[in-house]
Amino acid sequence: MNQEQETKNGHLHPISLVIKEIESIFSKLGFTFAYGPQIETEHYNFDALNIPPDHPARDLWDTFWLKENNLGELLRTHTSNVQIHYMEANEPPIKIITHGKVFRYEATDATHETQFFQVEGLLVDEDITMGNLKGTLEHFFSEFFGDDMEVRLRPSFFPFVEPGVEVDMRRKVGADSDLNNPWIEVLGAGMVHPNVLENVGIDSRRYQGFAFGGGIDRLLMLKYGISDIRLLYQGDLRVTEQF
Repeated sequence: MNQEQETKNGHLHPISLVIKEIESIFSKLGFTFAYGPQIETEHYNFDALNIPPDHPARDLWDTFWLKENNLGELLRTHTSNVQIHYMEANEPPIKIITHGKVFRYEATDATHETQFFQVEGLLVDEDITMGNLKGTLEHFFSEFFGDDMEVRLRPSFFPFVEPGVEVDMRRKVGADSDLNNPWIEVLGAGMVHPNVLENVGIDSRRYQGFAFGGGIDRLLMLKYGISDIRLLYQGDLRVTEQF
């Protein structure tokens, strides 16, 4: 090795750094962390989440099926499978964050990859409302992006929550109009559907919950101004060394 050649130390990938930051923020809010398998059954990926075989919502996910073993297994399309496993094994109150890699069979472009990372949160207890969800997300976005953040919930549909919402955010400071301070869609969320609670043996008449989920890659791209998700997976040291 040339003595004049600079020695460089290794470092964490930007996705790993963002995951550590997310863990730090939610651990201070009292959330614990749960993990589950990447190879999953149809039951945990779809059925238990109120997505039966003939439900049109299945068209929202382009699934990698593992047909060779004929067991109805697949590469998970979201980390919501972890929520089902955890609720089956634990009684409320439940307050968890899960994150990990998910897989979808779709075209790759600047904002889509066949593999990416998701983060999801779940809280189940008595007297939980949308206000609890909104307050939790406002705190997270303010900590993660560094400014006071405003959160907007827009009605939407997801089969595992009712009501379901799209979550938008923007900074409270620095602009006074929607044109200069636009809303940015970041997550899907809502109140856990009673059918999901009943599927895991939780009494939906006594307990309520909220859940939210979104792409870690997208949060990273928004925070650091990265325009193409593919840059995070090409192994280009010119990208990763910036972090």
